[in-house]
Amino acid sequence: MIDYPSLIPEMRDWNNGKGIDIGNWIGCSGNFNLAIGYSAIFWPRFVEFEGYVLREGFHIPTLRGFEKQQAALPVTERHQAVESVMNHKHLQDIQYGGCPDVTHERLRHLGQVLKEIYQAKLAWQFPDKKFEVYFPDEPLEDLVDYQLTFYQIATSFHA
Repeated sequence: MIDYPSLIPEMRDWNNGKGIDIGNWIGCSGNFNLAIGYSAIFWPRFVEFEGYVLREGFHIPTLRGFEKQQAALPVTERHQAVESVMNHKHLQDIQYGGCPDVTHERLRHLGQVLKEIYQAKLAWQFPDKKFEVYFPDEPLEDLVDYQLTFYQIATSFHA
């Protein structure tokens, strides 16, 4: 069971200190603009491009640059390395730089949830493919190191 009041301490202050549950807190504190924005993170759109599976909105010049950087690797390793870097997301970047309420505990919680979501979404959208979805499940020294990424697991890719 998730201890939301530990992750969101202000929940305890509601109702003259009696607290509030997560659903009611969202209903009182959230807004639809944010809900729509977060939907892009919590149910991302993926596309196939030249054998890659990437988050929608990627930039071809960036892809080409990473392909050049990894050119010396065997095809399968190169493909996985490129997908991994193209698909990575620093969780602290979900909010604005310097957001005062970012903590290791919150980033770990979000990363674990997003990892499950990405695993489910990729399996649902691409049932014939296998993926490695990676998020470090241990405390890290630097907040920037909390990253989520994924890449295809396959025995061969076309060059």
